[in-house]
Amino acid sequence: MTRTILDIHILQNVPPNNMNRDDTGTPKSAYYGGVRRARVSSQAWKRATRSRFNELLPPEELGVRTKKVVDALTARITARDPGLTDVAAKLAEETLRTATGTSFDVPKRRAKEDGEKAVTESKYLMFLSHRQLDALAEVAFDASGGGDLEKLKKSLKDKEQKARAREAVDTRHSVDIALFGRMVADSADLNVEAATQVAHALSVHRSDIESDYYTAVDDLSGESESGAGMIGTVDFHSATLYRYAAVDVDELQRNLGAGLREDEPPSTPVSKAVTAFLEAFITSLPTGKLNSFGNHTLPSAVIVTMRDRWPISFVGAFEEPVPKSPEGGFLRASCRRLADYVPELENQYGIAGQPTWVFRVGEETRALAELGAAVTLPALLAQVGSAIAERLESAA
Repeated sequence: MTRTILDIHILQNVPPNNMNRDDTGTPKSAYYGGVRRARVSSQAWKRATRSRFNELLPPEELGVRTKKVVDALTARITARDPGLTDVAAKLAEETLRTATGTSFDVPKRRAKEDGEKAVTESKYLMFLSHRQLDALAEVAFDASGGGDLEKLKKSLKDKEQKARAREAVDTRHSVDIALFGRMVADSADLNVEAATQVAHALSVHRSDIESDYYTAVDDLSGESESGAGMIGTVDFHSATLYRYAAVDVDELQRNLGAGLREDEPPSTPVSKAVTAFLEAFITSLPTGKLNSFGNHTLPSAVIVTMRDRWPISFVGAFEEPVPKSPEGGFLRASCRRLADYVPELENQYGIAGQPTWVFRVGEETRALAELGAAVTLPALLAQVGSAIAERLESAA
C-alpha cells in the first residue's frame, strides 16, 4: 500500500549554548560513531515547535497539556454562565471523570494555598484541544440543566450522555495533538497515535563541553569593597547539528478527520497542519539559557522529501565524525557528505526519484543543490502543502 511520509532533514550551526541540559545543568550529549556529540533531545525541540504554533495557528486549532484540566474546563463553564462560579469546578471535575475515566485529587500545595477553594488536578498531564474543552463545557452545562450538580451526576450515568462526554474528547483533535499524539492512562481507547517522529538532534562532529566562569558586580558596593558580588560557572557547547523529523501524513489525516467546513476539501486541514509543522520545526529553537547565550540561529540547509514507503533518516552520513575544514567549520563538509550519501542510499534501496525540495543558505551548502529543486522557505511551504493535498485527493 502506498503511503505518504514527509522526511525533514536540517543542518544548523549553533554557537555556544546550553539550550537543553540534564539534571546537573550540563548540556546533553551522546556517543555516536565512537565520539561524544552535542545532543538536543527530541522532547526539547517538540516543545519549541509547539510553542511556535502559537504564532502560526489560531487558538482553536491548538490544545493545552496540563494537570490543571479542571481549571481549564471550569473557566469555559463560567464563561457560559458567570452565575455558576461556585459550582463550576465540581461540574468540570464530574464531566472530566466521566469523559476520561481519570481520578482527580487536590495537590498538597493547592490545599495549603487555597484552602477550601482548592481545585483538584489530574495525576498526570492531560492533552485536550480547545474545541474538546468547549464541547465538554457544553456537555456539563446541558447535562446539569444549567448548573445542578446532582442532576449532572445522574445524567452522566445514562449511556447516551456518557457516550456524548467521551465523544467530546475523542473528536476534533487539535493540530498539536494530531501531530504529537496523546496518552490517556486511564482510558487507552482515547489515546492518539502520534503522526510525527522527531529525532534527537546530534552534532555531525565531536563536541566537547566547556565551562564559563562568570562574575557579577554588586552595584551598591563601595570603592573599598573588592571582589565580585556573585561568581559561578555555566557549562556550554557549540555544534553543527543534524536534525531530523518524519510526518506520517496518512496518520495525521486519520487523527484530524474531515474538515470542519463543508466547503473545504478533506485534504485542507492536513495540508495546513503539515505546513505549520514544517515552518515551526524549521524555525523554532529550544529556549534553555537563551538569555545567557543569545544563540539565535536559523538552519543553513533543509531537505524535505515526500516518500511513499517508509521514513528515512540520513544520520548515517555522519556516523564517521565530520573533520574540521582547513579554514575551520563543519558545514561545507557536512553538505558534501549528504550529497554523496543520499543518492547512493536511495539507489541501493530502489527508492530514488521521490519529490524533494532543498532550501539552503550560503556558498557552503552548494553541494546540496544536487539533491532536489532549490526553493526559498515560503516556496517550500507552499509547494509541499500543494503536493500533500494533491497526493491525498488522488488517493481519495
